[in-house]
Amino acid sequence: MDLYWHRRDLRGTDNRGLARAASLSTEPIVPVFVFDPTVLEHASPIRVACLLEALEGLRAWYRERGSDLLAVRGEASDVIPQLAAEYDAETVVWATDYSGLAHERDRAVTAALEDDGVTCESVHDSIHHEPGSITPNEGEHYSIFSYFWKKWRDREKREPVEPLAADALADVTGDPLPSLSALGFDEPSSTPPSVTQAAAREHVTEFCSGPIYRYADDRDKPAVDGTSRLSVHLKWGTIGIREVYEATERAATRATTDDDRESVSAFQRQLAWREFYAHVLEFNPETVTENFSGYEHDIPWRNDPEELAAWKAGETGYPIVDAGMRQLQAEGWMHNRVRMLVASFLTKDLLIDWREGYDWFRAKLADHETANDVGGWQWAGSTGTDAQPYFRVFNPMKQGREYDPDADYIREYIPELEGVPADAIHDWHELESARRTSLAPSYPEPIVDHGERRERAIAAFEQARGE
Repeated sequence: MDLYWHRRDLRGTDNRGLARAASLSTEPIVPVFVFDPTVLEHASPIRVACLLEALEGLRAWYRERGSDLLAVRGEASDVIPQLAAEYDAETVVWATDYSGLAHERDRAVTAALEDDGVTCESVHDSIHHEPGSITPNEGEHYSIFSYFWKKWRDREKREPVEPLAADALADVTGDPLPSLSALGFDEPSSTPPSVTQAAAREHVTEFCSGPIYRYADDRDKPAVDGTSRLSVHLKWGTIGIREVYEATERAATRATTDDDRESVSAFQRQLAWREFYAHVLEFNPETVTENFSGYEHDIPWRNDPEELAAWKAGETGYPIVDAGMRQLQAEGWMHNRVRMLVASFLTKDLLIDWREGYDWFRAKLADHETANDVGGWQWAGSTGTDAQPYFRVFNPMKQGREYDPDADYIREYIPELEGVPADAIHDWHELESARRTSLAPSYPEPIVDHGERRERAIAAFEQARGE
């Protein structure tokens, strides 16, 4: 029997790696997952909770077909060769992951398997176009998204992969999955989303039946349920990217107006952003901790610990910023427009290093993906590819008024502002202290003055640029 090693592709359908394993083997496939302590060092309670639910769903899928998922604990470079020896495997296949940590792990596993005479193969599965397949005339990857998008949009996409027949899977029985506590994690402080193959398909069907046609207008309104909520499923691979894209193409054929078709395209553009950042990380793994774009001098980050603590707690006195940070604490998710706002506030208003924000998001987000989060944080911090210019600083009051005009989103996550008029919420920074106290005595005063901090941030970046 040969092995298929699941990592972040926790599904049986539209799985190119699993299909490749079956095509290479004349023997039934043994599905495997490894709880690798080196990988778990970088995990968090909410992400491990999501992982365990996704694994339970995958295990049920295999059991329905007379097989099972073997979930083992240990360094992958030790346990994968041990399993290969136990099942007399000639081949081990897995899906490619794009991060420095993943590549280090995979090199170690490959070396150990090759020492034992076992063939191994890594298959691109989580994105349409693997790194190195969409390139500029010079260089390994695009650093400007608009150029990448034009090629990505026009490049032919693969069709979804059919699931394996039951007789292609080995008749094996796995041990129960470990608990959160057994893996060394506390219960998450937020409520994890449902992360299963069924939930993913339900999200796709619901989104593509209506909301996708309003996506261009609704995607920036945090009080409106206008996004796909697929990020956590793409992160854990409970649905394949080809299945998602095919659903959007079907939606495009059903569109009745140019606006509808443009809205579908706007969503597909977000799928392309995800791949853009995967390509960037593949060729620049150091950007997890280092700025992509260099400055002549170091950026003079302030890194005030009290201001960082207020930002994390949603206690900055800037309502839409605080609503986003509290949504993160409650749900392990944050609306994308608000992610940009809170990131701008941290890196510009508070002049705190983007890496502090990235570390907090990595700890709290159920949908944390290294490539996306590094790319997003460096964009906000004006240090990344195609980044927000350093002199463009989001005004949190203007953004709140524009994207949450009735303050419905803000009030949902900041109960202290229940009953406060929307105009007062959006003008919170300008109200007299006594007025703020009378309206919401338990909600904090603004911890900084946005106008002053904006000027200071611009000056700091100009200093780093040598101007």
